[in-house]
Amino acid sequence: MRGILAPSIGATCAAALALSLAPPATAAAARPAPTAEAATRAAVAAEPDVPGSTQSLPLRSLTRERASGAVLGLTPRAVRNFSLLGVVWDDPAAELHGRVQVRARSADTGTWSGWQDVETHNADHAADPGTAEDTSGRVRGATAPLWVGPSDAVEVQVVAESSQEAGDGAAGARAGGGDDGSLPSGLRLELIDPGTADGAADGTRTGAMSAEATAVSAANDGLAPLGATEIPALTREQTQRELLTPGGTGATGRAGAADPAEQQAQAYIGARPAIVTRHGWGADESLREKTFKYTGKVKAAFVHHTATGNNYTCEQAPSVIRGIYRYHVGSMGWRDIGYNFLVDKCGKIYEGRAGGVAESVLGAHTLGFNSNTTGVAVIGSYSSKKPSAAAVEGVARLTAWKLGLHGMNPKGKTYLTSGGGNLYQKGMKVRLNVISGHRDGFNTACPGGELYSKLGSARTTAAGYQGR
Repeated sequence: MRGILAPSIGATCAAALALSLAPPATAAAARPAPTAEAATRAAVAAEPDVPGSTQSLPLRSLTRERASGAVLGLTPRAVRNFSLLGVVWDDPAAELHGRVQVRARSADTGTWSGWQDVETHNADHAADPGTAEDTSGRVRGATAPLWVGPSDAVEVQVVAESSQEAGDGAAGARAGGGDDGSLPSGLRLELIDPGTADGAADGTRTGAMSAEATAVSAANDGLAPLGATEIPALTREQTQRELLTPGGTGATGRAGAADPAEQQAQAYIGARPAIVTRHGWGADESLREKTFKYTGKVKAAFVHHTATGNNYTCEQAPSVIRGIYRYHVGSMGWRDIGYNFLVDKCGKIYEGRAGGVAESVLGAHTLGFNSNTTGVAVIGSYSSKKPSAAAVEGVARLTAWKLGLHGMNPKGKTYLTSGGGNLYQKGMKVRLNVISGHRDGFNTACPGGELYSKLGSARTTAAGYQGR
C-alpha cells in the first residue's frame, strides 16, 4: 500500500483540537437542537451502544479555510462507541488520490487523540478480477481500516491531492474520482464496533452455535472438536504421523498420501502451530456468505500487514480481527474477511477466511494471485516500524506447516498464473518466492518495508522447521 505525503494540518486545526464535546448522553439532553444537522447528531448520540455494529456517515464539504486547500469530512461529533474506522466510496475501481486524516476521542478517558493518517490505497487487497466475489455488485472502494480503540467521538478530513498541490484555499472538494485528482463519489466514514466475544480463546466460550458457526467449525474436522476455540499445536513428529497415515484422516482431514513420492514430499512439514479458530475470536458467522470457496494446491504464501496501526494490545487482537472482518464484509462488500490467516504482535495465529485452515480456501488478499496461494496478514503497520520477533516467528511456524501440507519448500520458488493486476497481465506465468510479500505480486508498499525485509529470515526459519 502506497503512502501519500502531504503537509501537516498544523495550526489550522487548533480550534478543533481545543473543542471539548460532552459525553453522548449529556450532549443529547443539553438543549433543543436548532438545526436539522444538530438534531441528527443528538439522535445518534442518544442511542445506546450497539455491540457489533457499523455506523456509516456521509462526508460533506467543509467550508472553513484550510491552509492545505479544499476538504471533505466531518466536524467533531459524538457518536456511538466504535473502535475501528475506514472511509469507503461507491466505485471500487476509483482510487482516492489524497490524504485521509482522523482523530478520535477515547471512550475511557475522554481525551482526543492526535491526527492519524489512514492508508488510502487498499485496492491491492481484493478478489481477482472477474470472479463472482469481484462482480457481485456489492464491492466498494475503501481505505485500509484503522484501529483507534474504544472511542465515542470522531473528526475526519479528506484532502484531495490536487488541493494539496495547489494550496488554493478553495471551499469545497469535488466528487468524481477522475484523473484530475478529484475525490471519488459517495465518500463516507465507517465506524465499526467489533462487539464482544462470549469469552476468550481459551476454551471458556459457551452457548449453542448457529448453523453457520457449526459449518465453519466442521470444516476443521480432524484438527479440533466441534466448537473448539483453538486448534491445538502438534509436534513435528505428530504432524508427520497424522499426515502420512495411508487412508487416515491426516492433518488435512483428507486421506493420507499413498504414493511414496508424495509421502516423501509431505515428510518435509513443520509442526502444526496452535491456531485460534473463528469461534475463538468471536466471528459473527451470519455476516459472511454461507458457502465456502476453494482453489487448487497452495503453492505460495503472500505476507501482508493489515495497516491498522500498532496501537493495540495482544488481548485486543480478537477485537481488531472482528473489526476487520465486519469492515471487509459489511463496508467493502466482500464475501468474508480477505486473509486466510492473521498473526498478532505476540505471534499468536488466527484462522481467517472460513473453510478450514488445512484446506485451499480462496481468499481476497493479493489481487491477481488469490488462486493456489494463502494470505497471511500480520496485524499492524510496518512501513516504518519493525515487526516483533514473535510475529515473524509466527509467520514462519504457520507457513512451515501450511506449505508443508502441499510439499512446498519455503526457501524455494514457484510459478503462479496471474489473474490480472497492475504488475502482471492476466494469464501471465510468474516465478515468485514460495513465501512472497504482497508487493511481489502487486505494485504496493504492503507488507511495509520493515516486515518485507524480514521475509528472508522467515523463509529460512520455516524451511528449518520443515527439516530441510
